[in-house]
Amino acid sequence: MNLSEPSLMPEFDHFRPQTTADGSFTFFSQEFNESFHSHFGAKQESYFKFVEPTQLAQAALKPVVRLLDICYGLGYNTAAALQTIWAVNPNCDVELIGLELNPTVPQAAIANHLFDQWNYEYTPILTQLAFEQQAKTERLQAKLLIGDARVSIQEVNQSGFSADAIFLDPFSPPQCPHLWTVEFLQQVSVCLRKQGRLATYSCAASVRTALILAGLKIGSTPPVGRRSPGTVAVYSPSTECFSDLPLPHLSLEEQEHLLTRAAIPYRDPQLNDPPDVIIMRRQQEQQACLLEPTSRWRKRWLLQNKTDDSIEVNSDLV
Repeated sequence: MNLSEPSLMPEFDHFRPQTTADGSFTFFSQEFNESFHSHFGAKQESYFKFVEPTQLAQAALKPVVRLLDICYGLGYNTAAALQTIWAVNPNCDVELIGLELNPTVPQAAIANHLFDQWNYEYTPILTQLAFEQQAKTERLQAKLLIGDARVSIQEVNQSGFSADAIFLDPFSPPQCPHLWTVEFLQQVSVCLRKQGRLATYSCAASVRTALILAGLKIGSTPPVGRRSPGTVAVYSPSTECFSDLPLPHLSLEEQEHLLTRAAIPYRDPQLNDPPDVIIMRRQQEQQACLLEPTSRWRKRWLLQNKTDDSIEVNSDLV
C-alpha cells in the first residue's frame, strides 16, 4: 500500500482534512458528530491543553517519562509530547500507551500527510504506531490499544503502568459520556503516578466532579482561543515534583458551578452501559436532586461578568 496516495484507501475516504485557525488540520467524526479538535487550532490545542498543563518540559529532565494518551485520535497529543520531551532532553526514555477506538483515525492522519505542516521529524514513529499498533526505538517503547477504552484501561491497570502524564481527550460528555464517568475516571486515576498530572480540555462540572470523586485535586488551565478553560488534576498539590508551580485555582464562578445540577456526574457502574443509558441515569439523578439549577448560576454570573466589564471600562475612562 502506497501511503502517499490516500485516495487509494477507500476506508479513509470519510476522513477529510479540515483546516483549523492555526493552519493545522483535523477530522470530523460522523460517529460522534464532532470534530476531533477545536477549530481555534488543533496543533496549539495539543500543546496548550495537554503538554503544558502536564509540565512535560520539566518532566523531561528525568531519565524516563511515561505517558498515557486516552483517545489517541490523530496522534497530535502524543506528537506534541514527544517533540517537547526530546527537545529538552534527547536522552529521555519515553514509555507510551495510547487508547483508541478506531485504528482508521490515526492511519488516516498519516495517509493524509497531516504532520507535514508540523515540520515534524518523528512522523515515522507515528506511522509505525498507527499501522502496527506499536513502535520501538532506542528511546521509545509505545503501543496503541485498540477498542473500548473502558476495557483497555483495565488492561493498563493490570499491567502496573504508572503515568507521569495522562491526556484525557474523548469527545464531549454529551456525545461520549461513557469515557467521562466516575467509574472510568477511577480506573484512569489508578494509572496516574502520585507525582503525575492529568490534563483535559473539558471544564464541564460533571467531569470535574468525577475527577474529584476519583480522588484527584483539580485546577483550571488557560483557555485556548475561547472563554472556556481546561482542567488539570493531581493527587495532591503538595506532591508535585516537576516544578514549584502551584495548581491553578478554580475561580469563584467555577467553584459555584460545582454546586449546581450540572455537577451531577455520569455513572457507569459495570463499565459496560451504552451511552443512552448513562445519559438517562444522570438526567434522572439531576431531576431528583436539590442542587441549584445550572441556568440560575449561569444568569447570575452573566450579570456579574457584565457588571465587572462595565466597571473595568469606566475605570479605563478615568
